[in-house]
Amino acid sequence: MPKPTTPLSSILPPLIFGTATFNYQYNKDPYQLDTTGLVHSALTLGIRAFDTSPYYGPSEELLGAALATPLVRADFPRSSYHILTKVGRISSSSFDYSAQWVRQSVHRSLARLQTPHLDLVYCHDVEFVSPADVLTAVRELRRLRDEEGAVKYVGISGYPLPVLCALSQLVLDETGEPLDAVQSYANYTLQNSRLASWGLGRLRAAGVDVVPNASMLGMGLLRRDGVPMGSMGDWHPAPQELRAAIREASGFCDRHGERLEVIALRWALESWLSAGAAVGSKGDLASGVPWTEEANEAVGGGKLGVSVMGVSNGEELEKTMQVWQSILDGLKGGKERCIRAGRWERDHEWSLNRKKAVLILAEGVREVLGEWVDYTWESPPPDFVNERDKDREQEP
Repeated sequence: MPKPTTPLSSILPPLIFGTATFNYQYNKDPYQLDTTGLVHSALTLGIRAFDTSPYYGPSEELLGAALATPLVRADFPRSSYHILTKVGRISSSSFDYSAQWVRQSVHRSLARLQTPHLDLVYCHDVEFVSPADVLTAVRELRRLRDEEGAVKYVGISGYPLPVLCALSQLVLDETGEPLDAVQSYANYTLQNSRLASWGLGRLRAAGVDVVPNASMLGMGLLRRDGVPMGSMGDWHPAPQELRAAIREASGFCDRHGERLEVIALRWALESWLSAGAAVGSKGDLASGVPWTEEANEAVGGGKLGVSVMGVSNGEELEKTMQVWQSILDGLKGGKERCIRAGRWERDHEWSLNRKKAVLILAEGVREVLGEWVDYTWESPPPDFVNERDKDREQEP
């Protein structure tokens, strides 16, 4: 199966369900989550893409089991949604980008996710390995695409924008084919928006088709209650001084009758639709209305910046989808969209007013953060050693 003739940007939905929450970092026991209920509810509300990784603990298995239940399969055939996963990252300190491991990882993901193909596969956290390793992994993923049909689209993911941009250009220069996607996380948030101000032009110059924005709360940093604590304890790399500034910003939101995470989520989702449009997609919208599919044409037909959201329970999903639906109400054709859905026609007007209010508070939050605006932490840390390399060195 050769490279798809349809660009990823023509089919990928603008809202992706990220399942990093099906993991011990965010939940003490992810097996206790109602993953089947969450996945079915998400599909019912129009979500048509799920992002996972072997590194996210049992995430692939839980997602695969949920998608394979008779309840889900009866209503949503495999062709109706996209599965995105990753290769290369084994643990917090172990990476393997060899062709053999990439191949093994893809085949394992196919089994765990109970699917004949993967719609998009990223090389996971590319900053932890060498550029040569990334080229090896990308080439193997493309071989799996062309010869086995196991993969449809290929990309990379990670945190440091200079690394993501340099590697995207390297892949283009060395292979003559640009990456289909580069997923950046925690780089377009209320605290750090360098993905738009610094990264996008470079990624576009490297021919990257789609740039999904993940971790809109900075891996849980932008919350009133602080970084979420699962069974792995405090794993977040943010320094204490930044956390203190975030607490001050949260207090600022409290004094104005809002929660920091509510403002941060809406700002990132809403702003990225336009800020990331040049590297966005025209896939079907997640309407937020049960059993109602909605095409991109309903909001003007142009590209929309792609975001990855993560939730752990039905209440979080419902609230996120309410925000998403309200954001869509404020886009071109929003008034007509509200009327078609049988809702108040002034929901369009309400959405626009809400956008203004969020922007005002967002500016206030950034004023409070001061010198911490656009701060980025080191990744990998200076003392990082790939345990996989150490193991190889010790082999006879």
